[in-house]
Amino acid sequence: MTALGPMARSKPCVRLALGLCMCLCLSCIWSGSVCGQDTAPSTGPGRPESPRIESVVMLPTQPQEGDGAVIWYDDFDGPPKAYTESTGGLDEKEHFGGSGKSMLCLYEKGQQGKGNRKVFFGDSPTGKVVAKGKRFDEIYWRIYVKHQAGWTGGGPAKMSRATSIAGPDWRQAMIAHVWSVGETLTLDPASGVRGDKVVTTKYNDFENLHWLGNKPAATFRISIAAEAGWWVCVESRAKLNTPGKKDGVNELWIDGRLEARRENLDWRGSYADHGLNAVFLEAYWNNGSPVTQCRWYDNFVISSKPIGPVVCPPNPELIKTPYRGPGPQAGWEVQVAADADGKAVVWRSKLQAGGDRVRVDGVSGTFVGALAGKDALTSGPTYYCRVRQQSSAGAGSDWSGWHQAFEVGP
Repeated sequence: MTALGPMARSKPCVRLALGLCMCLCLSCIWSGSVCGQDTAPSTGPGRPESPRIESVVMLPTQPQEGDGAVIWYDDFDGPPKAYTESTGGLDEKEHFGGSGKSMLCLYEKGQQGKGNRKVFFGDSPTGKVVAKGKRFDEIYWRIYVKHQAGWTGGGPAKMSRATSIAGPDWRQAMIAHVWSVGETLTLDPASGVRGDKVVTTKYNDFENLHWLGNKPAATFRISIAAEAGWWVCVESRAKLNTPGKKDGVNELWIDGRLEARRENLDWRGSYADHGLNAVFLEAYWNNGSPVTQCRWYDNFVISSKPIGPVVCPPNPELIKTPYRGPGPQAGWEVQVAADADGKAVVWRSKLQAGGDRVRVDGVSGTFVGALAGKDALTSGPTYYCRVRQQSSAGAGSDWSGWHQAFEVGP
């Protein structure tokens, strides 16, 4: 057992025949506020808080919608998808890119959270199986995550997992967990195989799982107030070991940066009857939330190849988090770079007098560096942003870090 230890499973649904579940709220939409109050403190008489680029307006059609490698794509905007299990509602008031809906994870004070989605695919022996009959020994899965402004209490234990379901009773050959540890995320891979036999007898059979190591954790503190209020891209990879070898891989990217990696993993011994065949999104908080609050998931993708961030037009629109500081906002500005460290700045905005949106073009700013003289961003690089703001009294915030990775379509 690793230092993190086994975490309690999510609340079970009511079981029906064939090992499926009946869950409520498949397609309910939250039209009013169900979250707690914004608990972010006032910045007082000094400087404004450092803002973030909350999201970007992406192309209406994302590459995942026509990519044969994609197993599942849900932006939560259209008709409800046919999940095997779906609990919790959708939220019309919170959405990546300024429009649409998102999956709501609601944490009432003292409660363990509401909201999950379960996708079964490939060679799964149970569930509403998509891409049925295909075999997947390597997958990537991505979501965008936003914590309510003023978020408190650290990270809810569960975020997502990929797994290999080995029977209609939901016994598992392996699990690739993406879990909270303190204020950040970690990978906690586990095996349910000994030799060539699956030894688990049920879902989350902790007594029979072998834990493969959960350190080091990510350095990005996704579940703190300073990083709440903006959409963060979280992508994971699970690659099963070749049967009989210890060459499995588990990786985690946050906001376009590799944050955690496990290699030389023996996920499944020499067992080869099932591959990766399910991904679950979860909200479960083992100890319960200290206050009523929410987080949201959007742009959920499962693919057999790397996914990356959303894709935008060459003149994307950037959306800033709301101003928080002494007095009213006087202005704000953004820079865009073609690298994660800001060494290759390609656009600088003019000082924006108000609002929370700016278009990356030659009217709102100036293209510099490798794009000097151009009138748009080019496809190829992954772009990152940083932003700062100023109060009417002339006090300026710090620049944010370089964040909100995005790509540009051809």
